Amino acid sequence: MSQSPTQPLKRPLRPTTPAPPQAKKAVVSGTFGSALEWFDFAVYGAMSATVFPALFFHQMDETAGLLASFATFGVGFFARPLGGMVFGHLGDKFGRRRILLTTFISMGVASMVIGLLPPYSSIGVIAPLILVLMRFVQGFALGGEATGAQLMTMEHAPQDRRAFYGALMAMGSPISQVAANLMLAVLSGVLTEAAFMSWGWRVPFLLSILLVAVGIYIRVKVEETPVFQEGVKEAAQETASPALVLRTHGGTIARLILAFAPIVITFYIVSVFGISYLTQHGFTKNQTFTIIMISNFLSVIAIWWGGRLADVYGRRKILMVGSIGTLLAAVVFFRVVDLGSFPLTLAIVAFALVTAQFGNAGQGALYAEAFPTHMRYTGSALALTGSNLIFAAPAPFLASWLTSLSGGSTISITIFWVVTIVAAIVNMLLMGDGKTLEGGEHRFGRYLPGGQARAGHAPAGVVTPAAAASEVAR
Repeated sequence: MSQSPTQPLKRPLRPTTPAPPQAKKAVVSGTFGSALEWFDFAVYGAMSATVFPALFFHQMDETAGLLASFATFGVGFFARPLGGMVFGHLGDKFGRRRILLTTFISMGVASMVIGLLPPYSSIGVIAPLILVLMRFVQGFALGGEATGAQLMTMEHAPQDRRAFYGALMAMGSPISQVAANLMLAVLSGVLTEAAFMSWGWRVPFLLSILLVAVGIYIRVKVEETPVFQEGVKEAAQETASPALVLRTHGGTIARLILAFAPIVITFYIVSVFGISYLTQHGFTKNQTFTIIMISNFLSVIAIWWGGRLADVYGRRKILMVGSIGTLLAAVVFFRVVDLGSFPLTLAIVAFALVTAQFGNAGQGALYAEAFPTHMRYTGSALALTGSNLIFAAPAPFLASWLTSLSGGSTISITIFWVVTIVAAIVNMLLMGDGKTLEGGEHRFGRYLPGGQARAGHAPAGVVTPAAAASEVAR
């Protein structure tokens, strides 16, 4: 039966455009690199809440030691904007591939040094100083890696799955949380407390040398992206400095920084400060690591579907839906945890992280499409690292400080959490969607007017009547 020329065409949730070999290699390379980078970050976050206060800051009282440990965790976030500017500028000038090899190696070396670091009782104040320095290196490298891996993958990707491919890079974060907390749950479960505090905590950091070796082998197989090569030609070899990007796109960067706030503040309050809060409110380390592990496993599924839907309905809408979910979680999170129920705590932690990561799936493409090619790495990195610096870095420290200041009450941190998310949602309501990486207009939605599609405006992945007839004939 023939289809009316004006009948809407349905866009499939699962894209049909074949992915070229380089796109597949870029996905594997980016996902692996992202998982390694975030694995090291996840392990450090867990250790800063449980082990580091005793090993490197035991000369302080318990509260001060925890605050100092969370402060070192925040150092990585302060280093990320600097890494984003340096690697972003170099990535826009020399390409994504070379920079990603550098960031990958730097992160692995820093993690190995942390794994070998003697405690304060052995070498004194040098121990926390080296810890802070290596944390800085981790953050500096991740400032270039997180954005670069997304751009490398999306610029290789078919047009109808760019958000999905970008989401796969974001998947490295919950995957690493699953791996890190699974390993820590096993180690804390099979080792005595003394053995875990002596050497068990070092194992995840030292495994980095194996992951780095495999990751480098994968990453050297990926070629430079065609979008970058073409964009550099069109820009007549123009390379934008961070200052120029800020001057010409400062407002865009500010809006993107705030738009991502609900995701990062929720993730780090729940998965970093939450570890400390749970262990102080009746949950064992093993139970806590298990809760975080299961919740992040479910988040992987959320990112997968968030990426699929962001290619259909738009990047900003998916980020907004996830942000609304984090708002609901923020209101009830501490009240539920205070009940002391393992199932209920697992449910609220899972809900918070699943909704955050669902929204996270729209971030990569939203950021990339806000900037022209020769400014894309720098602009995206400044927005991403800026959001993490302002909202993620202080979150565990602020939560710990406010709860100790108020005698254990979580009302103040809940208010801050909720107000931040509400401001971000209002900001997103006032934002628009960007253009495609090639500079064209997006057409989001499950249905597209048939006349527009026949006029040559159907987005990639939309099944037109002519294509359907051709497929049937074949």
